[in-house]
Amino acid sequence: MKSKLLIVDDEPGIVEMMQSYFASSYTVLTAYTGAEALQKVTAAPDLILLDINMPDMDGLEVCRKIRAYITCPILFLTARIDSADKITGFGAGADDYIVKPFDLEELGARVAAHLRREQRRQNSAAVRFFGAISVDYSAREVVIDGEKIPFSRREFDILELLSLNAGQIFDRERIYETVWGLEGDGNSDTVMEHIRKIRAKFGAYTQEHYIETVWGCGYKWNG
Repeated sequence: MKSKLLIVDDEPGIVEMMQSYFASSYTVLTAYTGAEALQKVTAAPDLILLDINMPDMDGLEVCRKIRAYITCPILFLTARIDSADKITGFGAGADDYIVKPFDLEELGARVAAHLRREQRRQNSAAVRFFGAISVDYSAREVVIDGEKIPFSRREFDILELLSLNAGQIFDRERIYETVWGLEGDGNSDTVMEHIRKIRAKFGAYTQEHYIETVWGCGYKWNG
């Protein structure tokens, strides 16, 4: 699947030039105003090229408004830049600056570099290691010393909830509500049975006790 770029600039010629350049490698979205950019970010772009100097709402304001809700790289486009402007921009949430006029090949290389870095970050976040155990949350796989351990959907959901919040105590009711949600037609007692099965599967490969019972409170992950 192609990465998705959002290009935001009030100069149609610049937008068209960048759109033409990137169209063969990426899915390209465009916006010509800050207000339009706020609408387009709902499409979840993988990277945003954002002009600073726009008449209705400048790029700094757009960045501040969206940064709390998106994590993708934001590269500012600007005609001139000094240290004070950079500090302001990075403070607003920018990841890089592209100074106009820019070379398209250099711009393309920077975009590709930021996307690779973002992909590495996402991949590393998708896998966690706990001693001999590795948990791949994207593939929904658990491996212990090279052996893939089979878990049912609910078992993995519980394991995921606890391991992503290591050290935090979850009572049975909260686990049941989080994992089963509206699909649940039983009660929290089923959580005990699922955790027993998870522990039994771990126990066949390791002596480590990753799920601890906190008496009177619930369960927590030790890792």
